[in-house]
Amino acid sequence: MEDTTTITNRSDFAQWAIERARAIMGEEGAGLALAAQGGNEETIRAAGNALGSVITEALLEVFDALLDGAD
Repeated sequence: MEDTTTITNRSDFAQWAIERARAIMGEEGAGLALAAQGGNEETIRAAGNALGSVITEALLEVFDALLDGAD
């Protein structure tokens, strides 16, 4: 289940961004750190790509919400 956040000002957005970044780093950042520790280039690349994908999805989530609110 996904929580819905209403962003009405810059402060709300900043708080959302901080919370989302913490969640992303907790979920995907650990994988990247473990891959880097192991030293396998392919594993590092895959973990970095996964982290980048999650960040992109989060940014697109906000962009889509902004478009929905513009109607």
